[in-house]
Amino acid sequence: MFRLVKILNGRINQGEPMKLPATSGTEYVYGMALVLTESGTLAKCGEAVTPTHICCEDHTASGSDDRITVEPVSADMIFETTFSTAPAATGAKVKLAGDGLQVTSTASTTGGAVIFDKCGATKAGDKCLVQFK
Repeated sequence: MFRLVKILNGRINQGEPMKLPATSGTEYVYGMALVLTESGTLAKCGEAVTPTHICCEDHTASGSDDRITVEPVSADMIFETTFSTAPAATGAKVKLAGDGLQVTSTASTTGGAVIFDKCGATKAGDKCLVQFK
């Protein structure tokens, strides 16, 4: 899961959690990386896509009027997460894991996460800090 731990230049305004439309039939998990689709609903973030929001609750959307609580993402935010594979180096731009809750060590050129601090990670499951830029 992606957990906000720091906002660089913390004197700037922090985004406030908000309720946005959910995609019917989708299961959302606390800390999941999400994107706002062209239709205006939230979907799980693809592996090589930079998330626009992080889910703030567990919820299964059952109707077209369901809304979930999310936190908007900015480049100044640092998130703690885990590696789903062997760790990548600090500064590497990597893809998100298929579950939208972790990062991989696979390089990405189109989106994903930048490893802010490897935090001494040596194996899958170890924690790291990431930014979304």
